[in-house]
Amino acid sequence: MRKLMKAIVGMLMPVVLFSTMGASQVQAVTTPSTHAQSAALIDVTSGRILYSKDGDKELRIASLTKIMTAIVAIEAGKLDDKVKVSPSAFAKEGSSLYLKLGEQMTLENMLYGLMLRSGNDAASAIAEHVGGSEEGFVLLMNKKAEEIGLTRSHFMNPHGLDAEGHYSTANDLARLTAYALHNPVFKRIVATENKSAPNPNESWEYSWHNKNKMLRLYDGADGVKTGYTKKAFRCLVSSATRDGQQLAAVTLNDGDDWNDHARMLDFGFEHFPLVEIAKHEQPLQNMELVTGRGFKYPLAQGEQEALTKKLVLLDERSQAEAGGSEATTNPSFGLAGRIDMQLHGEVVGSIPVYRKGSYIPPEPKVEEAALGRVGALTTWLSAWKVVLSRLLSP
Repeated sequence: MRKLMKAIVGMLMPVVLFSTMGASQVQAVTTPSTHAQSAALIDVTSGRILYSKDGDKELRIASLTKIMTAIVAIEAGKLDDKVKVSPSAFAKEGSSLYLKLGEQMTLENMLYGLMLRSGNDAASAIAEHVGGSEEGFVLLMNKKAEEIGLTRSHFMNPHGLDAEGHYSTANDLARLTAYALHNPVFKRIVATENKSAPNPNESWEYSWHNKNKMLRLYDGADGVKTGYTKKAFRCLVSSATRDGQQLAAVTLNDGDDWNDHARMLDFGFEHFPLVEIAKHEQPLQNMELVTGRGFKYPLAQGEQEALTKKLVLLDERSQAEAGGSEATTNPSFGLAGRIDMQLHGEVVGSIPVYRKGSYIPPEPKVEEAALGRVGALTTWLSAWKVVLSRLLSP
C-alpha cells in the first residue's frame, strides 16, 4: 500500500495553472506591540502564523507544557479510565489540585483539573497512568512534538516545573495549540470556565474555576492555558473565535499578558480574516471536475490577488496503475488529482478534485484537517487513502 501511494504521488503531473493573477502590494499594517520576550499569533484552521516576535527563541514555558500533556493523554488514554494518585504524584510542588494519596479520579476529570487549575499533581498522575511512568510519558510528548513538526521544543516533564532541557518557542507553542484545538475534547475542556468533579474523600465536590482570565475579559475567548514559574515568569496561550475564525496567541515572559493578548487577537481578526477560496464540490471552469472539499485561508488585504491555484492531474496511465482499468471506467473511483494553493510561491494547502458524478469522500473531521506542518497529512492525501482502500479491498 505504501509503495503504491509513493508511485501514485510520483505520477501526479501539473497540467494547468489558473487564477494566475499577479502579486499585488499587500497593504502595510502596524503589528501589535507586546511586553513579551517572545510572542506568536496563529490562525487555527490553516496553521498560518500571522505575527511573530522572536518566535523561534527557545525559552522556558512553565505550565504551557500542559497543553502537550493534555493532548497526548487525550489521544493515548481513555477518558473514563480511573487514574490513581501515586506517592510521586501526591503533594507535587507548585500549583495543585490537592489530591489525596491513593485517590482515584477519571482521566477526563483529571484533565479538567490539569487545564483549569494547572494541577501539577494531576499532571504527574496522568503521565504515570498513560505512559506507565513520567519518563515513559515524556517520551510520548517528545514523539508527538516530532510528529507535528515542533523543531525547537523538548520536554523533560509533564507539568512544566523548571528543568534543564525543558523548553519550547512561541512559534512551536502556537503550532501545538492549533493542533490541539482541532481535537474536540481538548477544545471543550480549555473553554470551560467552571467544573465540578466528585470528591471520594469529602462530603463536598471539587469545584475548579479556570485561571485563564481571557475567558472573561475578551469577547469570543475560548481557551487555552496560563503558566508561571520563577524562571519562566508569566506565560500565556489564549484563543478566541469570531465570525467562524479561531485564532491562538502565545506570549512568553510577559508582565502585561492579558492586554497584550487582546491586542494580538484584535490584530489578527482585523487584518487577516478567513477567506473562502473554494467551496465543497465546486465545479472547475470548462472541466468535468469538482473540488473534493472547501478551502479557507487567512489573507491580508492585497494577498487574495497573489494567491494562485495549480491543478495537478493524474494521467490515465497513472489511474490505471492505481486501481486497474476499473479506476478509469467506474465513476465511483473518480479522484482525478488535486489543486495546490500557493501564496507567493509557497504551497499553503491542497484540495482533491474528482470527476463529476464520482464518489467523493466526506470532508475530514476537523481533528484530521491539514495545517501545513501542524498536520501529519494533507487532506488530499487523506482522500487518496480513502479511495485506495476502496479500490484495493476484496
